[in-house]
Amino acid sequence: MKRSLLTLAVGLFGPALSAFAVPVPATPDPLGQPPAELARAFEARRGQVIADALTRIDPANTEAGGLLAVAVAYAQGEHLDWARARLAFHTEKPAGAMFWMYPMVLLMKAGAEHLTADDWALIRQSWVDYFPYRGDTENHWLMYYGSLFLAAETWPDLGPEGWYNGKSSAENRAEAKAWILEWMRITTSYGQGEYDSPNYINPFLNPLAMLAAWAHDADLRHRAQMMMTYIIADYAAEQIGGNYGGAYSRVYPRPAMQPALVSSSAYGWYLFGLGDFFPDGGVQLLALSGYQPPPILHRIAHDRREAHEHRELKRTRWRMRHAGPDAFEVAGLLTQPVYKTSYLTADYILGSSQGGLLQPIPQRTWSLVWHEANPTGVANTFFALHPYHSPLEGTMYFAADWDLVTDLIARSKVDYNSADKLVGGSPYEQVFQHRAALIGLYDIPAGTDFPFLTAFFSKDTAERVECDSGWIFTRGGPTYIAYRPLAPGQWKAANWTGLLAGGAGAWISSGFENWGTGHDAYVSEHPRNGYVVQVASAHEFDSYAAFQAAVRALPLEFSLDGAKPRVTFTTLDGTRLEAAYDAPLVINGTPQSREGWPLFDGPFLSAERESQTLTLSHGSETLHLDFKRNRAVTTLD
Repeated sequence: MKRSLLTLAVGLFGPALSAFAVPVPATPDPLGQPPAELARAFEARRGQVIADALTRIDPANTEAGGLLAVAVAYAQGEHLDWARARLAFHTEKPAGAMFWMYPMVLLMKAGAEHLTADDWALIRQSWVDYFPYRGDTENHWLMYYGSLFLAAETWPDLGPEGWYNGKSSAENRAEAKAWILEWMRITTSYGQGEYDSPNYINPFLNPLAMLAAWAHDADLRHRAQMMMTYIIADYAAEQIGGNYGGAYSRVYPRPAMQPALVSSSAYGWYLFGLGDFFPDGGVQLLALSGYQPPPILHRIAHDRREAHEHRELKRTRWRMRHAGPDAFEVAGLLTQPVYKTSYLTADYILGSSQGGLLQPIPQRTWSLVWHEANPTGVANTFFALHPYHSPLEGTMYFAADWDLVTDLIARSKVDYNSADKLVGGSPYEQVFQHRAALIGLYDIPAGTDFPFLTAFFSKDTAERVECDSGWIFTRGGPTYIAYRPLAPGQWKAANWTGLLAGGAGAWISSGFENWGTGHDAYVSEHPRNGYVVQVASAHEFDSYAAFQAAVRALPLEFSLDGAKPRVTFTTLDGTRLEAAYDAPLVINGTPQSREGWPLFDGPFLSAERESQTLTLSHGSETLHLDFKRNRAVTTLD
């Protein structure tokens, strides 16, 4: 029999740390930490984040300091003379569009107690004089509309003359809320377009946390609270030691090589005590908002006791052109489904999507991330890709000319058309995964730039062995890795063109000497190509040599010379996989179908496509989020 612990509320946000008021089960935490202990540890981390942010302010230097630091100072009542000088600068010379809007709103809300009438006058006038750009991506629009909604609530009765866009406060609130609710509907029905990004979890959580903490509109505030849980649960179920694993919509070179050097890993430490602390603006915002994760999220984030598969359904960004035969329409816009599979153990996550151009520019189609207790400074990842670039991709997602779009992209994402790029999708890439084994197949047409595959062997892999059989073995922390290129290749430094090392990447490659050097790439030049990957936990074998012997003995057949590349491989667990380009994966003689692929499917998260729901489960506890009814219910068996 189940008893309801929570109805119509996931939590109540506000400046107080303990404000996320999900009722706490009376039973001890299944992983050994009672909820009260979790709360005390979280409070200590929150204090550390705020104290660290304050120490990074130089109150004697009024020529430096962003709005987020100003918000921290006002919220804590510290360094107020410096903060007022910086506020005057950021209201006289606003810049950054939505990246100006959200920290300004944070300042208005978290720092309200210490804002003077003169401060408010500067802030009010800036919302008249500065016309922030709305942006062109999903995260841009959420930051824009979340910030605009809260700003319009701050001055609820202003007419069109009080706003940069010539709309009244009521009109701005209505437009912002309508977009936010539609984004929630689409996300909880078909998945995010900018999905599971180690870089971009931050811009989604920032506006949601502010809405959840400070929106006067009770309906939107509650939906934002539920959406916070939704986004964090998505991350908690697909990370190891705080490092996001699997397939990503967007990842930049630095976290592509060192997964801990990114916002999602900072959240892992702050929310769940995973990995290492390092400063992050999104974490500072979360600390000021008063958000505290419910205990079920902590248990999901920590529980890797049983190896398991986890599936997700996402979608591509909206496609302007070249939508493809699998495209479907949502609210008059075209997208394609993204089918994700991850296999999680206590030692690693191997995760993938099906391949193709699922996100412009910095896509990660698949990756292995292994566990490190202290991952900062460690390149604990392995992956391979076809380093593709083309106007086809650019014009698929951007309103630019075929002849200009690649140059426009490369002005900011400088590695986009570089031969040694380590992020990006390819229309000629197809990936098949079953548990701890993965197959990649490629059919690259003549005339394509960079007709080769690159496999990334980080400096933190060890004991590399190349066998006459064609298998390449290496070890990443507690994980054994076997990589079988289907065509021979050669070893190069991972940054063999030297583009990022030379500083061309600007902010994308800052600090390159600390994270981008010392890695190797195995480059295999063959237009029809592929690889087989088999991973295992080291504790499953008596020795590294025993793992190598077991893999070499596995049946493997492949062909690159027929109509399409194909592989037949029997995995370490005895499963027979048959993969062929442009054909479904066949497992033990049964073709696999993606029909009915769920939005979430695993031991901790479950949701059906178009359901607008999510059920979180751990042990005897469930938390059911229902966005159609704006309701959340926690139950215990």
